[in-house]
Amino acid sequence: MESKRQQKFSKLIQKDLSEIFQRQTKHLFGSMFITVSEVKMSPDLSFAKVYLSFMLAKTPEENIKLINQHKPEIRKFLGNKIAKQVRIVPELAFFLDTTLDNASRIENLLNDIEIPNDDKINPDDYSRDID
Repeated sequence: MESKRQQKFSKLIQKDLSEIFQRQTKHLFGSMFITVSEVKMSPDLSFAKVYLSFMLAKTPEENIKLINQHKPEIRKFLGNKIAKQVRIVPELAFFLDTTLDNASRIENLLNDIEIPNDDKINPDDYSRDID
């Protein structure tokens, strides 16, 4: 379980990285719409796992590779934003957020389940099982 300090720092990093992706990295990523869905901090706050999702992206895995190639620039932008609030700018690791894909897959599985109509169930069919 994350400490309050980790949670506070995670929110700060998430907010600032969102702004960086929207405003300062257009020259690196073009019109790519990047959402920072979650940030998980190490206990010593020196490492951040950043989960990203992409709107209308055909190849999200390629986008993650591109972002990882520009990790030093992104970390520098982040350092400029949070330098007065933290001692150490954390190392960043970017991952593809698959939460929406997983939720969609589960929803499809649940929709495929056939539930019998209550009107067609005869209680006498199950009375032998109870005895």
